[in-house]
Amino acid sequence: MEIPGVPLNEEEITRYARHLITPEVGLAGQLKLKQAKVLMIGTGGLGSPISIYLAAAGVGKLGLVDSDVVEASNLQRQILHGTKDVGRLKLDSARDTLVDINPHVAVETYNAQLSRENALEIIPHYDIVVDGTDNVPSRYLLSDACVLLGKPFVHGSIFRFQGQLTILCTKDGPCFRCAFPEPPPPDVVQKISVGGVIGVQPGIIGCLQALEVIKLIVGNGKPLIGRLLVFDGVNMRFREVRLQKDPECPACGTHPTITRDLPDYEAFCGIRPQAASPAPPEISPQELAGLLDEKKALVLLDIREPEEFKEAHIPGARSIPLGELLFHLHEFTWADDIVVYGGPDGRAEQAAERLRKFKFRRTRVLEGGFKSWPQAA
Repeated sequence: MEIPGVPLNEEEITRYARHLITPEVGLAGQLKLKQAKVLMIGTGGLGSPISIYLAAAGVGKLGLVDSDVVEASNLQRQILHGTKDVGRLKLDSARDTLVDINPHVAVETYNAQLSRENALEIIPHYDIVVDGTDNVPSRYLLSDACVLLGKPFVHGSIFRFQGQLTILCTKDGPCFRCAFPEPPPPDVVQKISVGGVIGVQPGIIGCLQALEVIKLIVGNGKPLIGRLLVFDGVNMRFREVRLQKDPECPACGTHPTITRDLPDYEAFCGIRPQAASPAPPEISPQELAGLLDEKKALVLLDIREPEEFKEAHIPGARSIPLGELLFHLHEFTWADDIVVYGGPDGRAEQAAERLRKFKFRRTRVLEGGFKSWPQAA
């Protein structure tokens, strides 16, 4: 970004003193921050720490998009809001908090859900778009819009003790569709109120997103372009997964098919009924037993709940509950021979469909589920 040459006033110099003496920021970087315009989608769990730290850092303009009101159940993780704000619009509560943190920041609010009807009108007014959403259709929408408008998209997501973040839609980097060419089934995309999240988790991921935004603005450091950072809070581990730009991507590939007439993202993500996909192939218990006896290279997944796995399971199986499967995709390769099993409730079939949608095509389901295994009784 261009350095406008607008000097900081005395109060700003005092406020940003620790930035000014940091070589990676300095006066030039602080002026870039002052001129920057960042759009925050959502003022909830992720949006709270992101917007708080961007405001404190001196980002000149923060745009906030949200249409919800503050509920008591939000307060465990959404630190922009307090008990006194329950029942208020999140935008009003967020603006009051951010202006109190830094009155030098201009806060623009949009009392709406981002949609294909308004995304291309709001986003052009900002330099960077930050993901604070809790649903997959919005992420595809934001990614497609950012590709069309040439805006970097700082993505983050959380679930229980886990989270991930990356920077998408830059000139040379992948977009959300490159990383996730097929959406997961709608029942996987659990909102926080259903799936649960540890309150500190969005703080960890959100702070890292804010750091990436600041690095993009000041132009220093190595941003998370082409890299997905995965955080496991239970075991306190970070892992990095390489992401590649897909030349066949319908959004950012060499021959894109997505235009300013944006598609219906809820239909794309399966929230609206679509034609049923073919059932995944099966493997018989006898064939599986033969492969195990021969010690063939095999990934055997038990997608039941941990309690079910502890009670009994097939030797050599890995326990990955269905609701956590997406957070383990980076642990497999497309060459893996994967066999999934569960109970009689269709969870194994759902898991296999998800794996096959993400190009793990050598995925089969154990015929009859765990109960069909000879030693299950």
